[in-house]
Amino acid sequence: MNLFERIIATREVKKNGFILALGGGGGRGLAHLGVLNLLEEYGLKPDAIVGTSIGALFGAMYAVQPNAKAVIEHTLAILDSEQFAYLPLYPADKAKWHDKNWLAKLSSVARQTLLYVRAATNRSVSDTDALIDIAQTFCGDNSFHDTSIPMFITAVQFPSGECHLFSDDSDIILSSAIAASMAIPGVFNPISIGGHKYVDGGLASDIPAKEAQLLADPDQLVVAVNVGARPSKDHLPKNNYEMLDWADQIKSLHLRKHNRSFADLFIEPMVGFTQWYDFSHPDQEIEMGRQAALKKLPELMKKLGRE
Repeated sequence: MNLFERIIATREVKKNGFILALGGGGGRGLAHLGVLNLLEEYGLKPDAIVGTSIGALFGAMYAVQPNAKAVIEHTLAILDSEQFAYLPLYPADKAKWHDKNWLAKLSSVARQTLLYVRAATNRSVSDTDALIDIAQTFCGDNSFHDTSIPMFITAVQFPSGECHLFSDDSDIILSSAIAASMAIPGVFNPISIGGHKYVDGGLASDIPAKEAQLLADPDQLVVAVNVGARPSKDHLPKNNYEMLDWADQIKSLHLRKHNRSFADLFIEPMVGFTQWYDFSHPDQEIEMGRQAALKKLPELMKKLGRE
């Protein structure tokens, strides 16, 4: 029996719990916190969490401390901190260097540097150590064994391209796996872990619903949250960088459509037009996550037999 046949065969079985699959999407991922907050408000906590990129970051925070309000408060405090505002990224654009948004700085670095020789001679354009510092700032020195909810994190092996799933079988701290899952190729160097190198999990699993389905028992649902970009039909790429960005969005869009088929319930906050590097309106993104989860709540309750 293949995975699709298994999914069809088990969807009629009464469900007693669920695994949460949190997708990648940069600043749009703040919506994950709103989803977690709404689910917790109604007494719904996942049996396990599978995260990709920003979904790995916020998923791991919640797995360690399953208190959505506390996780949100901690996140907002970091986003508003001097440490977050002045991370040591290469100042390619001094006009934006004092922008309290490290990913805006990173985006500026990428946009400018791709026009110069560095893009042809180096594999990355930003400080990989800064990425590891970010993950550690949010999750501390906790390991997978410190989580109250089992946590799984996707990353892609470099250069073989195989999708890898970090879990409590991995004798590493969470921040290392998170950094690997967030290491965008061409922006950050691959992250070295245990003699292997890893990059952005979103390359293979933008929404890790398939991985969640492989982990799920017959009586567990897979609930997936999509915070991916939505290409605008009214915006035409103006240069090589924007064309490459558009191509990546289209690839990701179709990959998410495929991964969606592995989910029993699909939550899609309306954050698709937020830029991936924009963390400047966290309350807005979090609320969009809450509203999207609220919309799907009756369906989830029904599937869990809690009507």
